[in-house]
Amino acid sequence: MNLNHYVMEDALEYLIDYRGKTPQKSDTGIPTLSAKSVKNGYIDYSECYYISPEEYKRFMVRGFPKVGDVLLTTEAPMGMTARLDRDDVGIAQRLITLRGKEGILDNNYLLYYLQSPIGQHKLAERETGSTVTGIKQAEFRKIEIDIPNIDVQRKIAACLTCIDKKTENNKQINRNLSEQAQTLFKSWFIDLEPFNGEVPENWSTGVLKDILQLKKDGIKAGERPELPYLPIDVIPMNDFSIKEVKPNEEAQSSLITFDKDDILIGAMRVYFHRVVIAPFDGITRSTCFVLRPYDDAFLSFGLLCCNQNSSIDYAQATSKGSTMPYAVWDNGLGDMVITIPDRKTAKEFNDLIKPMLANIQQSFYEINRLKELRDSLLPKLMSGELDVSDLDI
Repeated sequence: MNLNHYVMEDALEYLIDYRGKTPQKSDTGIPTLSAKSVKNGYIDYSECYYISPEEYKRFMVRGFPKVGDVLLTTEAPMGMTARLDRDDVGIAQRLITLRGKEGILDNNYLLYYLQSPIGQHKLAERETGSTVTGIKQAEFRKIEIDIPNIDVQRKIAACLTCIDKKTENNKQINRNLSEQAQTLFKSWFIDLEPFNGEVPENWSTGVLKDILQLKKDGIKAGERPELPYLPIDVIPMNDFSIKEVKPNEEAQSSLITFDKDDILIGAMRVYFHRVVIAPFDGITRSTCFVLRPYDDAFLSFGLLCCNQNSSIDYAQATSKGSTMPYAVWDNGLGDMVITIPDRKTAKEFNDLIKPMLANIQQSFYEINRLKELRDSLLPKLMSGELDVSDLDI
């Protein structure tokens, strides 16, 4: 594969570094992305804040981003990338917005180039600073890149995009299944539609810990090296599906184990709404609740009960601490009053919902298989070791 030599400055049409004064935040308006919004190739809009349209115009004086532009974090964590999927966003500090020059550098290829080991090495070479390290715009412009012609770039990007789309399809299926499960929970246990709008006589009033037990099975670092590590920061917000884990060796302190089908809730800053069902046995930290139903028939009911916004609000209201609030189980979420269905109803509901949850759990393995495929192809395609025409994806 023939490669053409450029420096970034000559291959880019557009490079903007937003390092102006932080805009005034508001509760609604235009989402504004910060460095922590950009994660492993995608944008996490739950990690953004909002500014008014007027503030947006004052803040974005250096230009407006477009769909397809590439975002790059310039400080810790440096080198994270994502593709913009909407125009109406603000771009905050520690992010630069990139757009390839027409006919020279394809935006999608640029995204994958920066994600590749080659691109990450180029960024690291230009990294400066001691206390806070990062890459300055002037240094980024000097990065030398060797790239194929634009047609080959587009073919390589299309191949990798195909894998990303399969991953996104899996995530969308998970979102649909989660929404269906929550809709059915509301129908059965809030609106009481199958029961003519009335609580059946054989149901009871109790508290959450009548059906769920808090597990505290401690473990020492390195004791179970085969178990994946799931700290609170990789448990997704408002999403049942786990997409990634951390290496076991990163699990160092305050560790507890969980089993497949346990319910995990992020207890630190519980308002972030991290509630999932475990697809595997693993390790987390005591910053999470690990919950298990006393009776498996109540698994789906218990999970969806915990996932209600009202439950998260209750956990937040009974949290301890101000700077770093922690939800508590006893005299907290565990004592939240709930209406408990009879076992027969709970089992019927679980039989309906559990296959949906099983699909969500299984998707963890498919998403990670696709990620491994993509990560193995990326450096080979970027270096020319592998010809895109040899692939059938």
